[in-house]
Amino acid sequence: MQKKSAKKKYVLVGTGSRASMYVNALMRDYTDVGELSAFCDSNQARMDYWNSVVTEEYKKKALPTFMADEFERMINKIKPDKVIVTTIDRTHHTYICKAMELGCDVITEKPLTVDAEKCQQIIDTSKRTGKNVTVTFNYRYSPRNTKIKEVINSGVLGDLTSIHFEWLLSTVHGADYFRRWHRNKNNSGGLMVHKATHHFDLVNWWTGSFPETVFAMGDLFFYGKENAEKRGVREFYYRAKGSKIAAKDPFALHVTAKDKRLKGLYFDKAEKEDHYFRDQSVFGDGISIEDNMGVMVRYRNKAIMTYSLNAHSPWEGYRVCFNGTKGRLEFNVVETPYVSGGYADFNQPGMHELDCDKETMVPEIIFQPHWGKPQVIDYEKAAGGHGGGDKRLLDHLFRGAKVDPLGHAAGCEDGAKSILIGIAANKSMKTGLPVEIKTLVNF
Repeated sequence: MQKKSAKKKYVLVGTGSRASMYVNALMRDYTDVGELSAFCDSNQARMDYWNSVVTEEYKKKALPTFMADEFERMINKIKPDKVIVTTIDRTHHTYICKAMELGCDVITEKPLTVDAEKCQQIIDTSKRTGKNVTVTFNYRYSPRNTKIKEVINSGVLGDLTSIHFEWLLSTVHGADYFRRWHRNKNNSGGLMVHKATHHFDLVNWWTGSFPETVFAMGDLFFYGKENAEKRGVREFYYRAKGSKIAAKDPFALHVTAKDKRLKGLYFDKAEKEDHYFRDQSVFGDGISIEDNMGVMVRYRNKAIMTYSLNAHSPWEGYRVCFNGTKGRLEFNVVETPYVSGGYADFNQPGMHELDCDKETMVPEIIFQPHWGKPQVIDYEKAAGGHGGGDKRLLDHLFRGAKVDPLGHAAGCEDGAKSILIGIAANKSMKTGLPVEIKTLVNF
């Protein structure tokens, strides 16, 4: 009789809203293979909130909590197999590298980190320690994104010559980045790193090629006080809570008693600890990230990508067009906007059908050969966040995969390649010059 393998032990550092996927998974669906053993954060109130979820919702014993400066003590005491990192982006490298140095493998939220120096530190530490870093690119696992990979791999497009990728963040989802800590580029690397890492990773994965040259332009055109003043706005507020001006602003985040997660993680006791205000005005001062960006990328296989990101669109979703020597592949996705920390998830499959006439809807995946009729390509539909990708990602993280022919699992190099496009784009926007990826880090 085969001996049942022991559970792996996990600790989680960073207990903001991104922690929810891992807390819920290890407390519910993966208890047979994994055990969440401790929380670590710079804010005790947030850890207390998640322990209330653990005890009240999952009827389990509260987990030990450790402050951020006790990270090493936590590792030495708990002795986890893996560390899950969901902290603010600019601190990812600190916990990733320290965890590897203390003998642990790492699972980290995207982006891997925010600049080239920190990226190099992670690469070097992984090589030196022999420990693994897994980056949770859940979009790879979505069945519709997987189908795109399969179509390209089939050779039906021939040699890939160019890709156009347009990503639209709605005024619900997009605005949220300008309320939170992400609005400070030092914290997040801007949307070119924090958000677009998802998109750049998809193109890297779909094409199986390496980005070499990046040129970009971008600016803050819509959010921020100066832009609001140009449009005639004369009344401003710092945060929505308690503001009569905010009550009239459709961009304001209004938190009510039913928003238990938002209140528990960011308001009440939490904000008194660290003075971080989750409901800042998107038309305030101090925003240093862009809301409109355009990027060109030359790949090693000579294909060219043109990419655009808009953070104040009337609708949410993305369009990708692949041109090849045998035809064109078009990919259209409409998503549901999401406010981080809320209960409703986004990126559900087929959500656009709720508001559209099915007879006039544009099919999601279309292949048009140079000679012949367009072909609508179907794919497996799946429920859940990120187009059904979250569940598949979690299965892979906690149960493993016997085979992974399409290479869904993303490691340290994948995480680095995705952010390096964004890091190069930020440098290009600053200098007005193209940037060679090879000048940023050594793999």
